[in-house]
Order: sequence, then structure tokens, then C-alpha cells
Amino acid sequence: MATVDASSVAAIGSRVRALREAMDLSLRDLAERSGVSAPMLSQVERGETSPTLQVATRIAHGLDLRLSQLLRLDEEGAVTIVRVQERRRGPSSVGGHRYEVLTPPLPGQRSELSRHVLTPGTATGGPGDPPVHEPGSRETALIESGRVVLHCDGTAYALDAGDTVTFDADLPHHFENPGPEEASLLAVVSAGLRRS
Repeated sequence: MATVDASSVAAIGSRVRALREAMDLSLRDLAERSGVSAPMLSQVERGETSPTLQVATRIAHGLDLRLSQLLRLDEEGAVTIVRVQERRRGPSSVGGHRYEVLTPPLPGQRSELSRHVLTPGTATGGPGDPPVHEPGSRETALIESGRVVLHCDGTAYALDAGDTVTFDADLPHHFENPGPEEASLLAVVSAGLRRS
């Protein structure tokens, strides 16, 4: 039966462990999701065994990935550059809120960097909007220019240019620009990380 290339075993093991921990899964949880025994998963994570392609496929499925994503076959190398003209843009000027996603759409990526521009009197969302990030997500934002107010779980926080804020992104939240000038911020969302 075909197995994963021996030179990739250690890299796959550490990747499986990192992805499992980022999803806040125990070995037992991943075993239930993948159908691969916890002892086998432990051996794979420690680089003690080379999984068959069938086992690697099941592990990938348990991590909500395709096999090619787990093995990083979809990636061209260790460095990926997103040129300014390649940024993924949100719908243009929705209610005075423009944004661009600055990170590449790599498989299995657990964080995303975006840049938001708010005209005076506009917001990234509104009161009553449901959380847009998965449980356990954290967000860190750096205010580049202007002044914004973060509304998070019913509390308002005034932020000026140069301020940084980190919060649980699975709570209802939005940024608003009280004016009188345009404001911009960079935001990093780390998905599904533990709150410890």
C-alpha cells in the first residue's frame, strides 16, 4: 500500500499536530472525526510512522482539508507574495466601508489579514449582526489613521491612530467611524484558536 514520502513524515506530523491544536481538538476528537485511531495519530504526529495515503486522506478529512492541502501540494513554496493589484477586494464601498484581504487564499490557512477603510459615519457592520467568525476566533486590529469605535459584545471602545486592540471575534462586534475624517485599520483574524 502506498505511503507518504518518508522525507515528508516529520513535516506532516508536526503539521497535523499544529492544525489539530489550532482547531482545539484532542487526539481522541481527531480520531472520532477521521476514523484513525488515537495511537496511530500520535505516532504520525511524532514522526514515528509514515501513514498510508488512505490514512493521510482520512486525517485530512478529520481536519476539514483535502489531502493535497494537508501535504501542501497546492502551495508553490514557503513564501507567498500578494501584490497590491492581486488583493481580494470586498464589494466596492458598501455603505462607505471598503476592505481588501491582504493574505493569499492558501489551503488550511488559519489567519487572515485585511485592510478596512471607513468614511465618516460608516461602520463595518451593525448592532445585532451575528458574529461572522467561527467559535474561538481572535481578532487584532491596528488603527492606521483616523479614529474608530469598536463595539464588542455591547461595550464601546474608542481607538485612535496607532492604537491596537485584540478581542474575541466570535462575539458580536463592529467598528464605526464617528468622523469627521476617513479612518483605516488593519485587522488579523486567527480562526478557531483556544482562549487560554
